[in-house]
Amino acid sequence: MHVIDTVRNWVYAASVKGRFQIWHRWSGVVLQAVLFLTPWIVVAGHPAFQIDIEGRRLYALGGVFTPTDTILLVLMGLFTAFGLFLFTAIYGRLWCGYACPQTVFLEEWVRPIELWLEGERGVRMARDKGPWTFDKTWRKLAKWTAFLAISIVVSMSFVSWFAGARALWTGAAEGWYYWVTAFFTALMFWDLAWFREQFCNFLCPYARFQGVLCDDASLVVSYDAARGEPRGTEGACIDCKKCVAVCPQGIDIRTGFQLECISCARCVDACQIVMDKKGQPNLITYNTLSGEQRIVRPRTVAYTTLLTVIAVGFFTVLFTRPTVDGLVSRTPGSTYTVDADGYIRNTYLLRLTSHQNEARTWAVKIDGLPADAQVIVPPITLDGAATTTVPLVVRVPAAELTAQSVPMQVVVDSGNGTLSMKATFLSAGG
Repeated sequence: MHVIDTVRNWVYAASVKGRFQIWHRWSGVVLQAVLFLTPWIVVAGHPAFQIDIEGRRLYALGGVFTPTDTILLVLMGLFTAFGLFLFTAIYGRLWCGYACPQTVFLEEWVRPIELWLEGERGVRMARDKGPWTFDKTWRKLAKWTAFLAISIVVSMSFVSWFAGARALWTGAAEGWYYWVTAFFTALMFWDLAWFREQFCNFLCPYARFQGVLCDDASLVVSYDAARGEPRGTEGACIDCKKCVAVCPQGIDIRTGFQLECISCARCVDACQIVMDKKGQPNLITYNTLSGEQRIVRPRTVAYTTLLTVIAVGFFTVLFTRPTVDGLVSRTPGSTYTVDADGYIRNTYLLRLTSHQNEARTWAVKIDGLPADAQVIVPPITLDGAATTTVPLVVRVPAAELTAQSVPMQVVVDSGNGTLSMKATFLSAGG
């Protein structure tokens, strides 16, 4: 386990090629396409994915979710969490090695830039130990400039999920979005230029609880000590330390399973190159601590059951929710008012939330009151999925009222479905 020190223990990861690094490249391309392209893709008139903070809406693949859909958002969060639990129980930390944004940006941008500008591991180590010369200075400045450019583009793309890509990139977004972008830019630059693997070792919560999610049947990167030891003599391991040199976490996989290991398989590819030359099987592979991978076991069955229940609940709620939600509440601090013409006035607030993208105009009527009751409400038009609150005034002749509280129904009609909400009309009674 690493111990935080005041002196940065820098990790110089050597470059390596192999089949798992090709998988890294493809997973990185796909995930970066999601980050950079999703904000620009329009589905049903809205971004494919956007968290509209000001409008209090979530757009996802043509669906629109509002604060009244809290249960759906909770179910989505639970499904994501338990899905990750199940994936980890079976495949270990493959998420960290192939899909985590931290790993993707380090592998696809940082390490290639360092290799291009500063050279291989040994050259970088020797230069960093030496004095600040012109050669060292311009290389560092060029590298940090590249990291800053990456940080700006990534931060802009991330904030586009909230502000909207077209508005943000054209300067039309609210000013505070650009302050948020600047904050994330500074944070990411600090991470790429200095913090790096320390995030995985010290800050990432997933690294802390993955030890609980994994067991002896989970897939991990492991070293075949039975064949490899003793190193350099009778064992197959020649102690070349290439597996250590390429490790982005700065660990030696030969000492056993460690929480710092992110299962990126760089050591697997490095060892494969050496063992191929010897004509022997690889000493470092994806395996389980027990030597047998059993997908069906109590924890995976429990996670699968929970995921099934959550998925059924999500789609049941999704397909049975009304096209519009509403709430009628009495204006705070009011009961009723007697107007000069003898009518009793009650004032309410009517809040409507549409879950559909098309624009609609809503009509309001009251059931349960005398026929000559008057309903005063401004025109209600929602341009797609949105929420609006309007005043609703109901007037009834005092002579028509015989009770102090009369139950009524506020009916909202869009021409394509109705919504009925319970309320009460108050008066002095007969």
